[in-house]
Order: sequence, then structure tokens, then C-alpha cells
Amino acid sequence: MKILAAIALDLIIAPALHAQHQTFTINPDTSEVKMQLKTNHEIVNGTFHLQSGTINFDRTATTISGNVDVAAITGKTGNDSRDKKMKKDILKTDKYTEVTFAPASYTGTINPTGDSTIEVSGAFTLLGAAHTITIPMQIHIDHENGTAKSRFVIPYVQWGLKNPSFLMWKAEDNVAIDLNLIGTISH
Repeated sequence: MKILAAIALDLIIAPALHAQHQTFTINPDTSEVKMQLKTNHEIVNGTFHLQSGTINFDRTATTISGNVDVAAITGKTGNDSRDKKMKKDILKTDKYTEVTFAPASYTGTINPTGDSTIEVSGAFTLLGAAHTITIPMQIHIDHENGTAKSRFVIPYVQWGLKNPSFLMWKAEDNVAIDLNLIGTISH
């Protein structure tokens, strides 16, 4: 009788525990990666194309893993000569084709549905070097649909990238990144 009760309890609890492990598969065609660089003459806005992204998370253990991969060569700011310089001299896209973020942990609570606010820590890789960063995320889950939005600052010069300043045109040493990740949630 105890064995039957244990099996029955396991059958009831196991699906609920399993439901905590989920995968967020990001749709590159509907997601956005934007950047903003302030200079003394203008604010440079740009976009990058998200190649792929899959995030695995457990709402009960604050564990998270996966990758968000951005194609470095796709950077566009609306100025062809500036974009060419950014790709060649700053991002060195001939050698480093991707900019990635690999989450490792999070703080906060991810609600099963609706809105949540968390902070995600992980490795942000630029020019082949991984840098630890914590970014705020606004998450919305609606059944099998999910969005994750974030705005954070990358200290790109501190991380070894070249500042694009020249003559009288001076750029800040940090760039703001806006993510709008849209995808599906599966168990």
C-alpha cells in the first residue's frame, strides 16, 4: 500500500515539477537588437540581426542556460562608411563573427504567466573574450508565447574595443543595448 501511495504521489507531483523546466526559443525574424552610442555631435542608433537564441530555465531553481547569438557583420547605423569602420576596426568581423550572451543564473521570480522582472547574470562575449555582466530583464509569458526585454550598457572600451572617436567627433566609451526578444515557450 505504501508503494502504491508513493507511486501515485510521484505521478501527481512529477508533472508539476517538470513544468518548471522550460525553453524559450527566440524567433530571429521578430526579435530586435538595437544599440545607441552617444557622441558630442549626435546620438548614433543602430541595429544588429539576431542569428539565434535558446534559453533554458527552471522557475524553481533560478537556473538558466543557453545562448543568444548576434551576427556582428549585420551592424547598421544608417551611414555606410561608419558601418564599414565599425565592422572592420571595432568589431573586427573578419575574425569575430558573433557577439553572444550566455546566461548562467538569475535572481527574481519568473511567473508562470504574465509579467516578471528578473536580473540575469552571464557571459557577454565580444572579440572572443567573455565578460561577466548582469542585465535587467522584463519578461512576459502568455501560454506558449514569451517576450524578454532589456536595456543595459556595455563598457566596450573597458572590454578592449576601440573607441571610434576622431578629430572633433568624440564618442562615449559605453554603448547602450536594447533587446526585444520574442519567441515561444515549451516544456
